[in-house]
Amino acid sequence: MKKILLRSIFALLMVFVLAGGVSAQEMTAEETVPAEEAAEEENRIEYSLEELNVATVNPLDGNFFTSIWSNVTSDLDVRMMVHAYDLVKWNIDEGVFLPDETVVSTIVVNSDEYDNRNFTIVLYPNLYYCDGTPITARDYAFSLLLNISHEAAELGADVRRPEYIVGYDEYISGQVPYLSGFRLIDNDMFSIKIKGEYLPFFYEMGLLSITPYPISVIAPGVTVADDGLGIYLANESGSGDPVFTAELLKQTLLDPETGYMTHPKVTSGPYKLVSYEDGKATFEINEYYKGTIDGVVPRIPRVTFEALPADELIPALESGKIGLLNKMAASDIIMAGIQTVGANSSQLAFANYPRTGLGFINFSTERPLVNQAEVRQALAHLVDKDEFLADTIGNFGLRVDGYYGMGQWMYQMLTGTLAFPVEEPGPDNDMTDAEYEKQMREWEELSLDEIPVYEFDPDAANDLLNSAGWNLNAGGSAFRRGTDEVRCKNIDGELVPLELSLAFPAGSSVEAGLNLFADNAAAEGILISLTPISWDELLPKYYAVVDRDYDMIFLALNFDVLFDPSVDFAAEEGKVPLWTKTQLADQELYDAAVAMRRTEPGNLLDYVKNWLHWQKRMAELEPVIPLYSNVYFDFYARVLQDYYIASNVAWPQAILPAYLAEVQEEEVPEEGETGEEEFGDEEFVEFE
Repeated sequence: MKKILLRSIFALLMVFVLAGGVSAQEMTAEETVPAEEAAEEENRIEYSLEELNVATVNPLDGNFFTSIWSNVTSDLDVRMMVHAYDLVKWNIDEGVFLPDETVVSTIVVNSDEYDNRNFTIVLYPNLYYCDGTPITARDYAFSLLLNISHEAAELGADVRRPEYIVGYDEYISGQVPYLSGFRLIDNDMFSIKIKGEYLPFFYEMGLLSITPYPISVIAPGVTVADDGLGIYLANESGSGDPVFTAELLKQTLLDPETGYMTHPKVTSGPYKLVSYEDGKATFEINEYYKGTIDGVVPRIPRVTFEALPADELIPALESGKIGLLNKMAASDIIMAGIQTVGANSSQLAFANYPRTGLGFINFSTERPLVNQAEVRQALAHLVDKDEFLADTIGNFGLRVDGYYGMGQWMYQMLTGTLAFPVEEPGPDNDMTDAEYEKQMREWEELSLDEIPVYEFDPDAANDLLNSAGWNLNAGGSAFRRGTDEVRCKNIDGELVPLELSLAFPAGSSVEAGLNLFADNAAAEGILISLTPISWDELLPKYYAVVDRDYDMIFLALNFDVLFDPSVDFAAEEGKVPLWTKTQLADQELYDAAVAMRRTEPGNLLDYVKNWLHWQKRMAELEPVIPLYSNVYFDFYARVLQDYYIASNVAWPQAILPAYLAEVQEEEVPEEGETGEEEFGDEEFVEFE
């Protein structure tokens, strides 16, 4: 086990903040003067000890079941509240997936003569949904079959493609009616077989990730059968026309009043959803939740979660209406929050943590005007990323030039935030000095500088556009920079103008930055129309499950901890694999993604090498324009005790061991404990 030091990202941000004019007294909550303390006592904020009210800026979409319809961060948080008992869990300390010991009592692994790897899994018998219904092997089997089904795809889902499971190709193509790589053995026992050709896989145990869903609620009249060859969905009656249809799912899942998507009443998580109205979700403790391996069960009786307008967030915290503000990213909100904490240090605190994702512009490369790499590269040269960052995130983020986030361990290792995972020679390590130095050199030779960078450069953009044939004006003569309004190209005898469309989330703080981008493009003869649209409309277009009528889409997303971009490719036999979210077909990009996933588990050096190669190919093709990654801030009332967001994936996990109680005077933390310590020099991450 190697201890890897996590350096302080916050220290760097402190420099940025102080350079922006905020005094050290405003940043350090404990340096307030006695007069302020007296005023604070006089204006003491009252917070409930029975209910935690959580607010964010990202509206809840109501997709509280599975990610195949959408994966908006607020909906994902709700899912983490109400769904649990995944077969595996992400160990944030060791950076690996492990079986969840509260769910899996036994797991046996063996290989067959074809090098397929078979995992036999035995569940604990004391797993229940919130209504007391037992969770069995059939619920896991149903969850998998539903998430890959044609019926879900008919309803607009971006269904999963677990090509790594033996028999998946034959099942999904209709060659056989059963999935042979998943076998039901008993009520609490089943097996999953992974293709030998898919191994090695860097996050191997992560391939077993399945969350159970109640078949009796989502597909009444349907059961999972296994006649000895594999699992399949069948009528519970054993006869008649198939009950499992798109029409059934439309009723049980998507009905706006009763559908499981928005109103999941039978769930397995630490909390159960008791209401969802007007964009606000309310939860109460699920008394059937068995707790973590350490016996931790929820202690906060009631939780609410909603999105508020940006200008209402800090006032809601100050008034006691809200006890936790989650994932604050806009610089004006963060600055206001820090100053509010400084003025109410005995009652308020904050924590910060790096985002595992980024903000970017996604190209719809199936649309003819952006299907040339030179056009996409030219547009990348017309984004002033530093100005965009200043208008959007301010001093609380960094520009990025690749498809990565500040919170990803690969990025942190290459930027020095995490030390290289090379243990020095010593009594417990028989590595020689020469071997140690060789490994260190291999790591030191890796750099993000290998990724091509598109600086703001109108001249470079002009050259690229000319080389791609966009060198005519509306009259068919040579395009003149600074004189002609729009560039054109002769395509099949028709003069086509370079007029593009870009969609972005309505109400987003990025509008000013996108307007600047459009102005820069207009100066070079590219006309871009900006259209704010709702998340309901934007996400299906991003996932390309509906026809796309926008050339570009701006959005910000967070990556799964299992970073495997190869699953976003449709690899049909005889065709170049297609990256579905951009509709870009490129064999080299796909091969690079496959090389990444096929790294031996534990071989971090080769994984990062493969990751860099994939990033370089991405930048060469530029199917997306990476813009920024940032640090999130959570602001909260100190009555929320034992809330450690930086040690968890998201706030629903962080509140599980937390509780609500009045803060005693001696419990006010020492200087530096208002959130800064989350990235202090004594924090460690372990990799195996």
